[in-house]
Amino acid sequence: MKKLLCMVLFSLIAAPVFAQNRYISDELFTYMHSGPTNEYRIIGSVNAGEKVNLVEENKDTGFSKVVDEKGRTGWVESRYVTQEVSRAIRLPQLEKELSSVKAKLATASKSADEEKAGLQEALEVRNKQISELEKNYGDISKQLTESQSEVRKLRARLDTQKEDLLLKYFMYGGGVAGIGLIFGLVLPHIVPRRKRKPSGWA
Repeated sequence: MKKLLCMVLFSLIAAPVFAQNRYISDELFTYMHSGPTNEYRIIGSVNAGEKVNLVEENKDTGFSKVVDEKGRTGWVESRYVTQEVSRAIRLPQLEKELSSVKAKLATASKSADEEKAGLQEALEVRNKQISELEKNYGDISKQLTESQSEVRKLRARLDTQKEDLLLKYFMYGGGVAGIGLIFGLVLPHIVPRRKRKPSGWA
């Protein structure tokens, strides 16, 4: 019974500990030996990502002779020696490049927005000018139509006045001719004729 109770208490206490998340650190290291196998004495360690100079590679034992940044010469396993730059070194470079790209994108986006705003403003100005020109054209067309209509009316009035003037001339001419004819017919009856003297010797 006591054993069962202890197991239950242990499970209750240990469960939260085992349930917590953990991560494996990238800061690894490898040992440096005095010779090309693990049997040789360890003379130090080299951190992951540290730059070394490759001096010699022993393919039989799988070890490479290197010189680290501290100037120490030793042997490390070849599988830990690579031409690829470590993530610990690449990550700051990538972050720097990413920041540079983001800054360029922000500048390009700002320039694009400014250019878009400028084009939009220019388009609005052009549209306003076009509207004004259309309005002016409409006003001019209206004035032209009114002027043409006025000219037609004036021409019609002028033609009518010419016809009236010609009619008056005919009437005046006919009146004068009629009066002359009347005077020619009536006047001999109004004015007495002179009597002729008898011809003969006095």
